[in-house]
Amino acid sequence: MSYTAVRMVISAGLTPHNQSAGETCPHSRASSMDFAKLLKPEAVKVLTSASSKKRLMQDIGELVNHAYDLDAGKVVEALIARESLGPTGVGHGVALPHARVDGLDEVVGAFVLLDKPIDFSSVDRQPVDIAFVLFAPENAGVEHLKALALVARTLRNPSICAKLRANPDPLTLYAILTEEKSVQAA
Repeated sequence: MSYTAVRMVISAGLTPHNQSAGETCPHSRASSMDFAKLLKPEAVKVLTSASSKKRLMQDIGELVNHAYDLDAGKVVEALIARESLGPTGVGHGVALPHARVDGLDEVVGAFVLLDKPIDFSSVDRQPVDIAFVLFAPENAGVEHLKALALVARTLRNPSICAKLRANPDPLTLYAILTEEKSVQAA
């Protein structure tokens, strides 16, 4: 794996155990992944009730149960297990929680905008108000890494985060994320 790929994987919050042997560089084909493939409109929500990381995980479990029919308890358990390996708060108010979950055939995502930032043990110690959550099949290969790289690259852009923070309507948030895919693929 190249130095650039290692930097991208580390900055996205991945740990070496999440990458299967033989996987290729995640940025080499990143343009084939886009937000419209990852995210359903019903998996986008503005949360007013999350007062802690644990409560946020529970809210995410309920959201993905509704949007993707995933077991909320298993989702929360998987997210908490992943967080125990190291926080997924990547800085600048953004977190990228991710986990592998049984019952999926493809990588799926959920986007949450918090009305009140919460502590997420982020690398820069800033509270989080934007969380993009990814769920991958247990046997996911490089698609999981490509999705994580796309999300990390997109949410590192301060102007995109500013647009997201300024629009507390879920459908508008979905539109912002899905139209940004063409900018990111270039």
